[in-house]
Amino acid sequence: MDRLKGKCALVTGGSSGIGLETARQFVAEGARVAVTARSAKAFDTVRRDLGDGAVYIVSDAGDAPAQRQVAERIKEEFGKLDILFVNAGLAELKPIDMCDEAAFDRTFSINVRGPFFLIQALLPVFSKPSSVILNASINAHIGMPNTSVYGASKAALLSLARTLSGELIGRGIRVNAVSPGPIATPLYDKLGLSEADLKATATAIQSQIPAKRFGNPAEIASAIVFLASDESTFTVGSELIIDGGLGL
Repeated sequence: MDRLKGKCALVTGGSSGIGLETARQFVAEGARVAVTARSAKAFDTVRRDLGDGAVYIVSDAGDAPAQRQVAERIKEEFGKLDILFVNAGLAELKPIDMCDEAAFDRTFSINVRGPFFLIQALLPVFSKPSSVILNASINAHIGMPNTSVYGASKAALLSLARTLSGELIGRGIRVNAVSPGPIATPLYDKLGLSEADLKATATAIQSQIPAKRFGNPAEIASAIVFLASDESTFTVGSELIIDGGLGL
């Protein structure tokens, strides 16, 4: 249980779902952990899981200039950063004729622009070696209706995992990605659907998964711990697809 002992980690969007479960596993493996969320209220329940030893940072993942403030806080609290899990993300699933410019920009700001400038701001803080893990999605690979903008934003993250790996490996920074399939997280509760529509959507998605179920956050977090640990030091620019076979 000490695979991350002595390491300092930052998890963006760490107040629920995959982010919170990953932060829990990081702590269990011995890491010091900082998590971000859009509001202080989001941390009310998180503190019960992570305790007072964690660092709680209020930050909007889509605000590019604010990422410098996150980096400064990490420098103040830890003095270094060994692990970054870029988890904060937005899924607004709409058909193309219902997507406006504001929705497009909002998705790319949170899913791509913010993460890019966070990594940039953290460059002076990253240890050598260090690990960056980007939370992408199987939607970057499959032609699922109503996910054009979301899927494109996650495809951009996968591209960053490869290009930034080539650029940053000389600094000792490894960049990899995980691409989850449908996971039972609060993300689906934020789609703005009625309870009946949400249930119908979940049933339709589940029927397409060869494993015949949604994944759970712990299954994704375990893979992230591997990528964060010294067990994966030769894993660079890679993508772990964890989707129950949806992308087959």
